[in-house]
Amino acid sequence: MLGVVEQMFGGSRMLVRCKDNKLRMVRIPGKIRRRVWIKVGDVVIVKPWEVQGDKKGDVVWRYTKPQVDRLISMGLL
Repeated sequence: MLGVVEQMFGGSRMLVRCKDNKLRMVRIPGKIRRRVWIKVGDVVIVKPWEVQGDKKGDVVWRYTKPQVDRLISMGLL
């Protein structure tokens, strides 16, 4: 599910507004945390948790600027 980072918290956690217009507290798993820097305004893919899926999730991917432009031109964002 696509989302935009709205606020950063400590401990690799952030607040993301997802495409279904819900705010989710998401975390960055260690595999991604060591390789990618995420900041406010970035477009990410969020995988909602099975339990509390409306409120929490994990970041799976961060899109780069050319990828975001492509998503906008395709009408997905």
